[in-house]
Amino acid sequence: SNDDIEDVSLFDADDDVSRRSKKSKIRHPVASFFHLFFRVSAIVVYLLCELLTSSFIACMVTIILLLSCDFWAVKNVTGRLMVGLRWWNQVDDDGRSHWVFEARKVSAQGSKTASEAESRIFWLGLITCPMIWVIFAFSALFSFKVKWLAVVVMGVVLQGANLYGYIRCKVGSRKNLTSMATNYLGKQFLRQTVTKEDQTAS
Repeated sequence: SNDDIEDVSLFDADDDVSRRSKKSKIRHPVASFFHLFFRVSAIVVYLLCELLTSSFIACMVTIILLLSCDFWAVKNVTGRLMVGLRWWNQVDDDGRSHWVFEARKVSAQGSKTASEAESRIFWLGLITCPMIWVIFAFSALFSFKVKWLAVVVMGVVLQGANLYGYIRCKVGSRKNLTSMATNYLGKQFLRQTVTKEDQTAS
């Protein structure tokens, strides 16, 4: 159920100032560090490996290990700690597979609210890095670096899976991505209209 779940900021950058000041501290610095460390390290190794070594196997194994560590850390640790979201797959007694997407429920005291800074770090890393791997995939394809294509596809799949899982957690089962994008664009249009009217009135 998605009732009474915490509203973790995904796109909205214009939250209330007082609310933002209360949530600006990073409460999980180690989780925040490792949320970015493995995924950024995999990208850096991919970019620099041909300069550092001539061994393709060593580079491939290093990148895949970093991507696997990132997938595990983001799916099992950083998502839960930084934004109160988690997802997993479970198999029932009949052998059917079910995907489960959960969001932390808001406590009565509001003590479980996510830090705004951690939320921004989480979503920035989660969205940006898969986009970079997609760019690498097109680059490897068009430059005919077929041996690197498998590594790049692994990056797209592992980081894309986490991105999809957490967006499903955030959006919920009753909404889809199209309605979320429409609502966001509608809000932005309304804000711009109100701002122009205020400027005209003054």
